[in-house]
Amino acid sequence: MNMKRIASLLFVSIFAGAITLGAYKLFFEKENFTIIAQENSNGVVNASYTPTSAKGAGINEVDFTNAAENTVNAVVHVKNITISKAPTNIFDIFYGTSGKVVPQVGTGSGVIISSDGYIVTNNHVISRANQLQVTLNNNRTYNAELIGTDPNSDIALIKIDPDEKLPYLAFGDSDHTKIGEWVLAVGNPFNLTSTVTAGIVSAKARNLGKNQSFIQTDAAVNPGNSGGALVNTNGDLIGINTAITSQTGSYVGYSFAVPSNIAKKVIQDILEYGNVQKGFMGIRPAPVNTRDAIEKGINNIDGVYIEYIEEESAAEEAGIEIGDIIKKVDEIDVHKYPDLTGYLSTKRPGDTLEFVINRKDEQLVLPLTLKERQTLVVPEMGLEVKNLTEHDKKVYKTKTGVKIIGVPERYRGYGLSEKVIVKIDDQEIGNIDDAYTAFGGISKYGKTVITMLGSNGERDRLIFQ
Repeated sequence: MNMKRIASLLFVSIFAGAITLGAYKLFFEKENFTIIAQENSNGVVNASYTPTSAKGAGINEVDFTNAAENTVNAVVHVKNITISKAPTNIFDIFYGTSGKVVPQVGTGSGVIISSDGYIVTNNHVISRANQLQVTLNNNRTYNAELIGTDPNSDIALIKIDPDEKLPYLAFGDSDHTKIGEWVLAVGNPFNLTSTVTAGIVSAKARNLGKNQSFIQTDAAVNPGNSGGALVNTNGDLIGINTAITSQTGSYVGYSFAVPSNIAKKVIQDILEYGNVQKGFMGIRPAPVNTRDAIEKGINNIDGVYIEYIEEESAAEEAGIEIGDIIKKVDEIDVHKYPDLTGYLSTKRPGDTLEFVINRKDEQLVLPLTLKERQTLVVPEMGLEVKNLTEHDKKVYKTKTGVKIIGVPERYRGYGLSEKVIVKIDDQEIGNIDDAYTAFGGISKYGKTVITMLGSNGERDRLIFQ
């Protein structure tokens, strides 16, 4: 074999090897994650990372072990002890005397979010608790203190005082979670501690009837998982497992989690303000699946069709109009109302957002600064009321009060609509916060006098019993 033939074979071998190595790099070699955990001034830890290499991979190619190992030690068992009195004999029932003290125990899960013992869980896990106990994965048990709660999002923050620094999870960015992405659910179902199940994100922005926005997953979640962690394959917290929909009370194929961006914002508000700061646009979307919606083609619209805009609201001030269709807010695509409400739940009054809307055949980009809530439904009577505008104050000749804009069916014969409530018993009503407190204190067994103004300044009184 001459030298020229040897050189030719050597060149072919080197070229083939280079192609093989390149193909391996391109199709088989997986990326490594670069994890950066940053603790902000409120003690809440955020995580950023390079896009997951498991994206699009088959189940046999996804490594769940690191995420599971990092998560189980940061998920805790939460015990809710409620003390109640039960009648012990027939005399207790007839005379209303105190019976036997009976402790009731409920259980759930929680996620450690800081090394000094802050734990996020569900509001329904700790609701009405007289005592809270937290058991770590190493079986050490601590009494816990309730720091704050938000029933609307079903998120609560509790705190323990550990003897040492604890492992914790960093918040991931749930807005960038993808449908079909692999996830792990970690919790304590049926009091079985440190249970890990795997699945995918089945859907996002699921609405369970309360204008909330949940991540839907097919990772198995059962009673006791509530308050536990939903994490991606990188081990970042992208949701707090919250609910299942089932006829039996056990897992039937899908479950729901509060997105981490909503949970993180609620926790930050509780730590900084003591309550949850909510920013509002002041719009009402057109209802879907009604005859009117079908006739107008609203059911087929990709986006949020605006049917109503409050006076002096953020939407009105931004120039949004009835009939506009919201297509996008900041970088978030809006296909349905929960897409919008889920993103707004991560914002506060004063935050300015960029809206992309369709108005007839024109696309507009409008900045909008969120405002505080201007309307609410009060407890007990269920009236929908709103703060007075400057125009209302002139018409009704009052500087304080709340205007009734929605009346439940059972009260529609009393002429309450458009009246202004100025007093509940002896308590002056200045705004919707006063109204919420006053109606919340109404006794079911006594009489309440509601003082109202009509549009001509006439004063009416309604005795509510």
